[in-house]
Amino acid sequence: MAVKQISVLLGNVPGTLSRLTNILDKEDITAKALLAASAAENSTVRMVVNDPERAAAILESFGFNYEVTPVLAAEVPLHPGGINAILNPLTKAEINIHYLYTTINRIGKETIVILGVDKIDEAREVLRRNWIHLIEDEIYSL
Repeated sequence: MAVKQISVLLGNVPGTLSRLTNILDKEDITAKALLAASAAENSTVRMVVNDPERAAAILESFGFNYEVTPVLAAEVPLHPGGINAILNPLTKAEINIHYLYTTINRIGKETIVILGVDKIDEAREVLRRNWIHLIEDEIYSL
């Protein structure tokens, strides 16, 4: 099962990210992972939150431009070059990684990365075959 990510398009002006997070915070929506990237006129905020369906309804009610997409969440092995245990098998399988970011919290000592990929089902199988622990619904309760 894929993790649900919410991507929000914001104007690239001071205070827009804070407005977004304040609205969600007032509704008890907590970011588990967050990536904000800006271009000249707009910023894209990608988030994994504790309740994606409710967050989407709140964003809708406030008129935000958003979408919900599936992503993978994987624990990075705790050894030197651990991220390559994830990246190399995906590269070998010719799966494109569009973006990668980490969670704010974690389950144990391992860092959890969020992966936006072009072939999500194939990526899931490749990572499982390579002994990568995928995080699913438990991410929402971190």
